[in-house]
Amino acid sequence: MQLTLAGMVEALGGTLLGSPDLAIQGLAPLESAGPGQISFLSNPRYQAQLRSTRAACVIVSAAMQDMAPQGVALIVADNPYLYYARLTQLWRSKQPGARQTGVHPSAVVDSTAVVDASAFVGPLCVVERGARIGAGSVLKSRVTVGEDCVIGARCILHSGVVIGADGFGFARDGERWEKIEQLGAVRIGDDVEIGANSCVDRGALQDTVIENGVKLDNLIQIGHNVRIGANTAMAGCAGVAGSATIGPNCTVGGGAVVLGHLTLAAGINISAASVVTKSISKPGHYTGVFPLDDNASWERNAATLKQLHSLRDRIKVLEKENKP
Repeated sequence: MQLTLAGMVEALGGTLLGSPDLAIQGLAPLESAGPGQISFLSNPRYQAQLRSTRAACVIVSAAMQDMAPQGVALIVADNPYLYYARLTQLWRSKQPGARQTGVHPSAVVDSTAVVDASAFVGPLCVVERGARIGAGSVLKSRVTVGEDCVIGARCILHSGVVIGADGFGFARDGERWEKIEQLGAVRIGDDVEIGANSCVDRGALQDTVIENGVKLDNLIQIGHNVRIGANTAMAGCAGVAGSATIGPNCTVGGGAVVLGHLTLAAGINISAASVVTKSISKPGHYTGVFPLDDNASWERNAATLKQLHSLRDRIKVLEKENKP
């Protein structure tokens, strides 16, 4: 498969500096791209790779266009990384069989479920009673959508995703646990993408809600009654405990944890491996990670941390004693 530079610019915009008839056979990283391939430069840190690239064409910002070797075609764009993202979509759409619709013969779809004619339900998927799959959505292999759960339009659920398993709800009865039936469902908005083997639990009474444009990486756990605001993105192995609310346009780094019943406002960024133990109302970047160190040093520092409270009290006493 190939596209001409003229076809790319016609579809995606940008300013072409080079032959419009140049045919591109593939996309590649800047440092390894060869003749017939297109790449991009979005971070000025890698401008040395631009000077030595063998790519046929590079997507660059206006500030970087004079650094390209002679003979390399350029597409000048305001945001090269965004342009590259849209180019990957264009490229994929031109591949044979890129757009599938219908239900794979091995999938199990309940007779009361509704699957839009433009959606695709892949091999070995299960769509349970009363569930609804919206227009243009894609369920990759082995996805399970539980009863009464709703998937919006143009969503992508990757292999092994489970939507609408029971939330973790139990009441103590002496030495045993009594199950709390999970009577809510899951409502997923439009343009949501959920990575492989991630789980979104159904609500206990109200629904768990994933709003429009949310992006979840692989192996993410979303507890019951959680609400995730529009266009929030979460990296792999993050977890959100029950009844937490995360606002729109947030990011949660890989392996981070948000405890239950907390609220994060819009525009909050949580660093990887952080543990959020309190609600956050002010937008910003938050980190709760003890710095990595060699084990012996870490143990000494951890032991010191345990004494901070008593050290603080001793300092207060000394300050009082030494007041003029």
